[in-house]
Amino acid sequence: MTLRRCLATLVAAALLPLHAAAAGPKEVHRFGVIGHSFAKDGGDERLKQAIHDSSEPSPDFVVVVGIKAAGEPCSDKLYMARRKLIEAAKRPMIVMPAASDWSGCKNSNGRTAAIERLNRVRELYYPEPESLGRRKLDLTRQSANAKFRSYAENVYWIVGDVLYVTVNLPANNNHYLPEAGRNSEFEDRLVANRFWLNRVFSLAKSKKLDAVVLFSEGDIQAVVQEKGLRALLTRKRPQDGFDAPRRQVAQLAEKFAGKVLLIDTAAPPNGAAPSIEWHGNMGHVSVGSRAVEVRVAKDSEAVFTLKKADSEN
Repeated sequence: MTLRRCLATLVAAALLPLHAAAAGPKEVHRFGVIGHSFAKDGGDERLKQAIHDSSEPSPDFVVVVGIKAAGEPCSDKLYMARRKLIEAAKRPMIVMPAASDWSGCKNSNGRTAAIERLNRVRELYYPEPESLGRRKLDLTRQSANAKFRSYAENVYWIVGDVLYVTVNLPANNNHYLPEAGRNSEFEDRLVANRFWLNRVFSLAKSKKLDAVVLFSEGDIQAVVQEKGLRALLTRKRPQDGFDAPRRQVAQLAEKFAGKVLLIDTAAPPNGAAPSIEWHGNMGHVSVGSRAVEVRVAKDSEAVFTLKKADSEN
């Protein structure tokens, strides 16, 4: 199945009426994830085609990662055009920024405009505590906390007994820059993300929820986090921008009684179709630029099941 078709499966499905087919006896709800479909130029046309294509019944909400390709302009005009397309979907659409949306942007003098462009994306895409799409989903943004006003892209929402969370962890090594004196954005966001992860896991525990689902662009590889003496011997170098969130997520998941599923848009190894890999109570899946749909079941060992995983080509 082509990327155009798999994008159609989820985005165009979001335009369908809400009287979708009833779920199976154990299924609680389902959600969609559209990987970084703008990783290559021409994403605008792919999204337009997807919106006009037909599809089967839609998920309850869709998480979209990325709004532009690295080679596309970092302009307000492009940001707003993509927002308009996503906003046209009938079902709730939660948009996460990707590294290509802001980290490589430059101003007219050729100097970095990364932080200014990230803040502009925040202004345009996250002005209210709700999703995009014609049908809204209430969201709790980290920016509601006065100490973290800038981090509107970090949100959580609860569906059934599952807590869904987005965390801004861009794929380009978490935007860690090896040059001295250039990591203020990385360091500030590291503090915000640490607070955010502690908060959402604390919430899940206090509400005795069944599961936590974390969405990020970058694969932090928390599922394979080493422990004990082995961790001290094999710990990544300081240039590893994912070291701190990797260890934190592994520790929080270990103390959580339910399931923890990590979803990112890294490319699956060897071009394989996305699949969930479990280690204890923590699972992980990389979807690349594919579109997938996840079924969520209650009172089942397989709480999360990929309904489909389509090829990028």
